[in-house]
Amino acid sequence: MKIEEILKSTVPMDNSKKIILNVLYTQNVITENFNEILKPYEISGEQYNVLRILRGQKGNPANMWTIQERMLAKTSNTTRLVDKLLLKELVTRKVCPENRRKIEVLITQKGLEVLAALDPKVVAHEQFFSKNLNSEEINLLNQLLEKYRNQ
Repeated sequence: MKIEEILKSTVPMDNSKKIILNVLYTQNVITENFNEILKPYEISGEQYNVLRILRGQKGNPANMWTIQERMLAKTSNTTRLVDKLLLKELVTRKVCPENRRKIEVLITQKGLEVLAALDPKVVAHEQFFSKNLNSEEINLLNQLLEKYRNQ
């Protein structure tokens, strides 16, 4: 369905506006679907992102700056996210012995288990949204989005 039909717009739109509306609308559809996957685990998409970052540390702690730098949403309140994950016992937090101003965060076994349970569901989610595209189209879409974003 075209974006004009989805939005029930009768006003002509230029292609630049259509791109932005398509990207925003598509992001919302993907996010709503993803949030339904996360709901039974009582974590948000941003909390999931923190857990993925920490799993990628392969057993090494990450400081708050490292986590913030790797977040998809750069405006996320990393401290608040880590606090919520601490309450759920999905991460641990301690003061760095070499620099007391630096906080180190580590994913717990429980956090790893949540990610392991989510992994196949996340893969299915990703594949669901690309099923109408062949591999060439997927590569082209990635290239075009990167080109569009990297001004």
